[in-house]
Amino acid sequence: MSSLSQVVESVGNYNRFVSQQMTRARTQRKFARSLVQRWHKIKAQIETTESPTGTALPRLALPQTDEPGEVARYLFGEGLPGEFPFANAAYREMYLSSDKSEIRNPKSEIEEPTRLFAGLGLAEDTNARFHYLSKHQKSVRLSTAFDGPTLYGLDSDYEGVLGKVGEGGVAVDTVEDMERLYAGFDLTDKNSSVSMTINAPAPAILAMYVAAAKRRFGPRVVEQLRGTIQADILKEVQAQNEMIFPVEAALRFLTDMAEYTTQHMPRWYPISISGYHIAEAGATPVQQAAFTLSNGFAYVDMFKTRGMDVNQFGPRLSFFLDSGLDIEYLVLGRVCRRIWAIGMRDVFKADPRAQLLKLHTQTSGRSLIAAEFKNNLTRTAVELMMAYINSTNSCHSNSADEPFTTPTEEYVRLASHAQSIILEETGLFKQMMNVFGGSPGLQILERQVEQQILDVFTEIEQLGGVLPAMEQRYQRSQIQQAAHTYEKQINSGHRPVIGLNKYASEETMPSPKLERTLPVKQKAQVARLHAFKKKHAKKAAVALQRLENVCRSGGNVFAELLNAVEVCSLGQITTALQGCVGRFRPMV
Repeated sequence: MSSLSQVVESVGNYNRFVSQQMTRARTQRKFARSLVQRWHKIKAQIETTESPTGTALPRLALPQTDEPGEVARYLFGEGLPGEFPFANAAYREMYLSSDKSEIRNPKSEIEEPTRLFAGLGLAEDTNARFHYLSKHQKSVRLSTAFDGPTLYGLDSDYEGVLGKVGEGGVAVDTVEDMERLYAGFDLTDKNSSVSMTINAPAPAILAMYVAAAKRRFGPRVVEQLRGTIQADILKEVQAQNEMIFPVEAALRFLTDMAEYTTQHMPRWYPISISGYHIAEAGATPVQQAAFTLSNGFAYVDMFKTRGMDVNQFGPRLSFFLDSGLDIEYLVLGRVCRRIWAIGMRDVFKADPRAQLLKLHTQTSGRSLIAAEFKNNLTRTAVELMMAYINSTNSCHSNSADEPFTTPTEEYVRLASHAQSIILEETGLFKQMMNVFGGSPGLQILERQVEQQILDVFTEIEQLGGVLPAMEQRYQRSQIQQAAHTYEKQINSGHRPVIGLNKYASEETMPSPKLERTLPVKQKAQVARLHAFKKKHAKKAAVALQRLENVCRSGGNVFAELLNAVEVCSLGQITTALQGCVGRFRPMV
């Protein structure tokens, strides 16, 4: 029996345990009395607040019942926010305002969840966008998009890629680009964090980030660096294909990086286990959750096989989900947190810190359309609401003009303000935790979505587990089939898309302003790269040979990358490692 089938069994066992506790609460007076006493104590400890119009409110909303069976169902089945199995939230308090007029806890230091993804042009262009996006934020959260050549581990002077340099993301070839990218931000501040959406070349890019930070803040900065790098190899094979090394080698490099960061970078998340791109490729919400969680459990198996301690690396795993318009998104985060907590506790014997599923959410790019594109503002607002109902730890909101271009300043500002309006202008989240949790509709959805996810786990298990299923193209074929169904539903009108197949206007397609990287900038990036290579030519040859030696001898490649990036470009490193382990060949 593999760990995935053990997770299925554990969730079933836990659900039976919850039912037993409910029955016990309704049939055993002593147990019922102690449970209700605890319930009253919990409610008595909840602080109160007041809405701007004078309505008294508890800071935490709980079911309005003292019936012992229902109390047992809530406490054991969902858990208080911050308590096992974490259905309601990973932490006790989230999103609550620290304004004295709204709550009675002005010392609260809860971080804003807003984390906007940005990347365009050269490093200084994206740096300027970061400063623009974060100028009103207490917490500096820099989420980085890289251009196509960087995502494939190529240098900007690679044959045929010049037109892609700085398009759709920032061009990063060297450690000097990395210095420019985050210039002016205090990366040692406890409220600063950086995330990077990159996968196959992730170890080299993170090594550049560490090296750039050491240049600015000194060698002791390493343990202070806080952030996330995506590095989700399994998702890449299943949904994207931005792969540059064979799967086995890519997973080895990832494990090297995770092993190093677990030991030396206690505030860094070395992997963001990502359902977002699985959903954007066409998966249903249930498939997204099932493939993402099963990939997460596969990584746990892999890291444990390396000899890593689940209680050390477990708290450093993070998750990334899509938030679309289908109803299942109302509960996706809640269900995922619960399954992950049960699996980590009961199968992997992880401690409470390692049981937490910490979630970043992004509104759906696939739901945005070009026709009457300003309707995308409403779509994104609805998706944000669902993300926050799921108590996401951080969130990115897409810009309405993304069907046409890298977001322009006008629409990225509106996307940012959408989150501020929901979290700060409305009273939906800032005055009371858990306003929406526990409704009859959510409970029905949660039960059904959880069972469907476990059914997919069983299908994966029958194919031999996550990696054998991937080799048989199970996940990819399921995603493709779901994508085809989605398109058929739009074309037939079964899935209404306002302004496209319903209530469409006669107006011609709009032509909004496009955000593009000028050719002169693309050539400037290449010139910088050539200067770097010329300056470090002799040292680079030595560093690359040392990197190859470590790779061939089975050493920790990430530890050596920290040296190599000082004098080698991303493309030089990619070529050297491919010479050692080969290239990725897409599955037929």
